[in-house]
Amino acid sequence: MTSRYRSSEAPKGLGALSPRRRSVVKAAAATAVLAGPLAAALPARAATDAPAFLHGVASGDPLPDGVLLWTRVTPTPAAIPGSGVGPDTEVSWVVARDKAFTSIVAKGSTTATAASDHTVKADIRGLEPATDYWFRFSAGGTDSPAARTRTAPAQNADVSGLRFGVVSCANWEGGYFSAYRHLAARGDLDAWLHLGDYIYEYKSGEYAARGTVVRPHAPANEIITLADYRIRHAKYKTDPDLQALHLKAPVIAIWDDHEFADNAWSGGAVNHTEGAEGTWTARKAAAKQAYFEWMPVRPAVEGTTYRRLRFGKLADLSLLDLRSFRSQQATTASGSVDDANRTITGRAQLDWLKAGLKASDTKWRLVGNSVMIAPFVIGSLTADLLKPLAKLLGLPQDGIGINTDQWDGYTHDRREVLDHLRSNAIGNTVFLTGDIHMAWANDVPVDAGTYPLSASAATEFVVTSVTSDNLDDIVKVPEGTVSAVTAPVIEAANRHVHWVDTDRHGYGVLDITTARAQMDYYVLSDRTDPNATSKWVRSYRTRSGTQKVERTYDPV
Repeated sequence: MTSRYRSSEAPKGLGALSPRRRSVVKAAAATAVLAGPLAAALPARAATDAPAFLHGVASGDPLPDGVLLWTRVTPTPAAIPGSGVGPDTEVSWVVARDKAFTSIVAKGSTTATAASDHTVKADIRGLEPATDYWFRFSAGGTDSPAARTRTAPAQNADVSGLRFGVVSCANWEGGYFSAYRHLAARGDLDAWLHLGDYIYEYKSGEYAARGTVVRPHAPANEIITLADYRIRHAKYKTDPDLQALHLKAPVIAIWDDHEFADNAWSGGAVNHTEGAEGTWTARKAAAKQAYFEWMPVRPAVEGTTYRRLRFGKLADLSLLDLRSFRSQQATTASGSVDDANRTITGRAQLDWLKAGLKASDTKWRLVGNSVMIAPFVIGSLTADLLKPLAKLLGLPQDGIGINTDQWDGYTHDRREVLDHLRSNAIGNTVFLTGDIHMAWANDVPVDAGTYPLSASAATEFVVTSVTSDNLDDIVKVPEGTVSAVTAPVIEAANRHVHWVDTDRHGYGVLDITTARAQMDYYVLSDRTDPNATSKWVRSYRTRSGTQKVERTYDPV
């Protein structure tokens, strides 16, 4: 494996929105934990008592001196995800400089228990910066697959380049995760960013591919209990393309709403019925517990996902949690989008973000951002297109041109961030965004109403969904049909939007140098085909010091 950090310093030693619903789910169906749904979260295995690593291995949150390792062991056939049963099992881990494990640099062991669903993490330290490592786990004489990971550059290293895969919104029932397979095949990623909706909470059939289930969820019911969330995470971790990507590079992940429930906020969710589905407090706690059990993510402040990683002098990455602290989405009853008392970040996280942006001494300030920060109005769309777009965005279908689940619904927080960037002359801030199931390349204007006469405070690259329905899927027309009509209208009504593709599924590759940050957009041939091909379609970059997006005509 060749090095992907292009550094002038030699390394030491050897890196949605979704449709609204809803009828109340019957509590008995929602909470039943049956043998069938549990078993469905497992791949086929021999009926043996030997431990098995059926859900792959993964790494995440790379630091200059360490990385977080993850796996799940199935100690006995009965100890399936969400079951709450199974013996305590010693799991050892080993880290080496080579795939053959002839040069071991770290090793240790921990105990997998039913209390943590037999998931284990090892937060390895004492490694060298900007270095490829290999790791694996073992239990009862069984070895896991070997995986590659990579540490971040040293804090003050003069790093000339970084490359990240960027993904969002992977609905199991909507198709296959070919985007992950194509990213895994590249072999040039320092890490990959998952910007939210790693899993979806819906019951089977409620949200699929144009209404058709490509492959069924486990469990079949909407996930509400801790066992439910564990089973759903486990099902995702059986996907071979997802396992392949976790084997190739560390992930840096944040959550959005579907790791909990559609349009989640601090006190509830659109897709949660208090009482019939238990309390929101209990459901949220279950979702968070399962997330941190099943994801190679370090819990951050107050058990959330907001945290900051650094990649030498080239970039730092502020990762946001835009669900745990936000006010309820604005409606006539809940208040105006401009209400200063309403927040998407919460006061503490907003202060943390502002302080970090101001104190940053890196060339680039990246922000992992689960919902779009650039303002957006629908413009003059015909009724046949306005209603499907409103459905995708979760808007009232009477022409209201804002999405209150995005930063558009929390304009005071957005204004505070953008004013902070301008007043402190903080440049080279790039928001990396998912959620909306479309690809965008945006300037982030201080005043959208007068743009481009007003300044742009930052830029934003939005990646489309891996599988979740987008606009052409809702209208059920051939891919590209809707975007050909809507994109020009959206861009005309939003002068800061350089490009939008409303119709295709895929992923992004972000390449950063001292001169520019560039996003290459890739699309899949068919999300319902497990062998879907991938092709590059567009690239946009922001050059250092400009705070503006421009098109470039070649991928990196």
